[in-house]
Amino acid sequence: MAEPAIRDFHAHIYFDEDQLERAQALGAAAQAKFGVPVGHFHVRPVGPHPRGSCQLTVLRDHFGDFAQWMALNRDGLTIFAHTSTGEDLADHTQHVIWFGPSEPLNLAIFD
Repeated sequence: MAEPAIRDFHAHIYFDEDQLERAQALGAAAQAKFGVPVGHFHVRPVGPHPRGSCQLTVLRDHFGDFAQWMALNRDGLTIFAHTSTGEDLADHTQHVIWFGPSEPLNLAIFD
């Protein structure tokens, strides 16, 4: 079976309402350092994400440097990173990296 091609990576910053400013600062710092687009800061669960989140889209060739930086600079926030291959269920369950504690996702949206 052929391995799927990774188009890019999505890194989701998870936060609670009282962590919103920290999450925004982390997103801005990642954007300044890596040029990553920073999505909307959702203060409620959206899609499979269990709480507030914001998506950063990281180019495949930059993900190694991004991951090293994020591991040291996440300011105690949980980051859920996954591949973007077009296989959504696998991207959110098998091809994942957690920075901080993992959290259960709402996978029912992929049924």
